[in-house]
Amino acid sequence: MTNSINEKRAIQHLMDLLATPGGSGQEGAVAALVCEKLRAANVPETWMRYDCAPTRIRRALGSAAPKFEVGNLIVKIPASRPGARRMCLAHMDTVPLCRGAQPVRKGNIIRPAGRTGLGADNRVGVAAWVTMIETLMRERLPHPPLTVVFTIAEEIGLYGAKFLRPADIGRPAMAFNIDSGESGRIVIGAIGAQKWEAHIHGRSSHAGVRPEDGISATLIAARAIERAAARGYFGKIAQGRKTGTANAGVIRGGEATNEVTHYVYVRGECRSHDPRFLQVIADEWKRAFEWAARSVRNRQGQSGRVEFCVAGDYPSFRLPEDHPVVRFAMAAAKNVGLKPETRILDGGLDANPLNASGVPTITFGAGQHGAHSLDEHVNIREYLQGCRLALELATAAEPEADA
Repeated sequence: MTNSINEKRAIQHLMDLLATPGGSGQEGAVAALVCEKLRAANVPETWMRYDCAPTRIRRALGSAAPKFEVGNLIVKIPASRPGARRMCLAHMDTVPLCRGAQPVRKGNIIRPAGRTGLGADNRVGVAAWVTMIETLMRERLPHPPLTVVFTIAEEIGLYGAKFLRPADIGRPAMAFNIDSGESGRIVIGAIGAQKWEAHIHGRSSHAGVRPEDGISATLIAARAIERAAARGYFGKIAQGRKTGTANAGVIRGGEATNEVTHYVYVRGECRSHDPRFLQVIADEWKRAFEWAARSVRNRQGQSGRVEFCVAGDYPSFRLPEDHPVVRFAMAAAKNVGLKPETRILDGGLDANPLNASGVPTITFGAGQHGAHSLDEHVNIREYLQGCRLALELATAAEPEADA
């Protein structure tokens, strides 16, 4: 290992960021703190800018688009030696469970003070890249051109990464994303997902006086979910050698107990590493809702109806073990004393849309564990390992070209 980090400062960066609120679409305070820390490290203001991802997201999603305080924060660091551009990224947002989080350090572990999540997913990544940039500036380490991106809205759909423009990031040859657990686990593939919505239309009537005249949208929803589950398409899915998952996560409808519910909205998702089987799962849910709508009738013989919409969320990807970015990351991990191994994840990452857009991207961790739970914590030793790996990936010699 040729380069070193200031461990005390690295830990302080993490503690400061963990204590800063910033849910999806509300990353303004986090971004401002990152800029403040970079200015203190003598990063010129001209190297930092926000992109227009929120505008592009609103154009794509219309009224369904969330509100945003800022865009992706992009830091372009000019080269101090020749080489192809590399990109480093981590998302700034945290899930709602982390609202009000206050980090407390006890020995080698950081946990939340109260009954909240910690926000280590993904403030460890943000802090590690801040530490990397600070170290580059302090030690004047030679490096190729770098683009460091602190993305928005990862937790609600990878929106920041999806709407990055190639021109804004400088068309990097490879990218390194921090968003996982142990730094020695190099993620080279991740699952793909589709989101779906079911708009269920029934018929209202008085639930106590003439329930037989009504068509219950609630009953339609219940039958559809039960049918999907009975056919093996709810939760963990295994159909022969094909695997995936599916979930109905949001159900809304009804305004009174004495009214047969005329409208129910259901939103869910399905996932698989196999794009074709992913479509099979979505089609199965569509058929379940259509069958359920036909099956619920009132005494006049009228049935309900459903509008079922499917939208691609993010595609799966899998880099080969011998891909240049994988070989480079594995070598860098070994160079900082780790024993790396490759992993395939069943969750989506900012790496998904980047790989789909032609930027080969691996993901590694920086000591975060128990994401999206009350047990979330940071292993400081692993976090510091992640910081060292981040620095090595930014400064190591160019990977060897394929023979």
